[in-house]
Amino acid sequence: MSIYLVLAAFGCLAGVTTVLFGFGGGFVVVPLLYQALVLTHGADSATGQSAMHIAVATSTCVMIVSALLATRRHQRAGTLDWAQVRPLLRPIGAGAVVGAAAAVAADGEFVRWAFIVYLGATILDCVFRPGFLAHTAPSVARPLSRQVATFGSFVIGLVAAFLGVGGSVMTVPLMRRRGVDMTRATAMANPLSLPIALAGTATYMALAWNSAASLEGWHVGYVDVPAFGALVAGSLMGVRAAAPLIGRIPDRIHTWVYLGLLVVVLAGMVLR
Repeated sequence: MSIYLVLAAFGCLAGVTTVLFGFGGGFVVVPLLYQALVLTHGADSATGQSAMHIAVATSTCVMIVSALLATRRHQRAGTLDWAQVRPLLRPIGAGAVVGAAAAVAADGEFVRWAFIVYLGATILDCVFRPGFLAHTAPSVARPLSRQVATFGSFVIGLVAAFLGVGGSVMTVPLMRRRGVDMTRATAMANPLSLPIALAGTATYMALAWNSAASLEGWHVGYVDVPAFGALVAGSLMGVRAAAPLIGRIPDRIHTWVYLGLLVVVLAGMVLR
């Protein structure tokens, strides 16, 4: 089977998880594309040695499309709380520029292990710190403090762009502990992924322009253009398929499936 058909199939899965869980572009695409590049080109080739950078950069580019589509679907469903989203957008975008620039300068293997450590810490935090699994929502969600909205969202953008993910594994638990139900918490992860995706993609393209000359295939900076096309085509189908399920998954099931997906992705990155 062509690698691009496989990418399209997993792009569809990424579209589903983006709509229902607020992530997909990074947590599905980064491990998959990393493995595909190494297997296709060999670990010692120029592309294989840059596989993690390419996977992360392509992920942020796919995230632009999937996050836009998912945001539109949630807006139609009435699950977006823009009052909580708007203050976070600008500092998240600023952090994403810094994070993408740091990732370009970092060793690819370091980025992979950073991804693994980050996921592991997030899973442990969700399991053992109160407020995520055992959740009792107040009648009105508590707003974020100004310090968290500014500095905290800057850090979210930095880490997310460095790893090529949408930041949902930080924003969803954060919103959950402020009293937001799982449907709305995952919905807000999508517009918050947009500044990360836009700033991160632009930075990867600009800073890696010269490095891409030695890579096999067609690239813009570190963005793998054919892989991007296949993933976006699949993502469009996934977003459409998942849209009718918005708001229909029980909160407890929604939470446990979200956590289970993080564990699956972690295992895939460790057992590469």
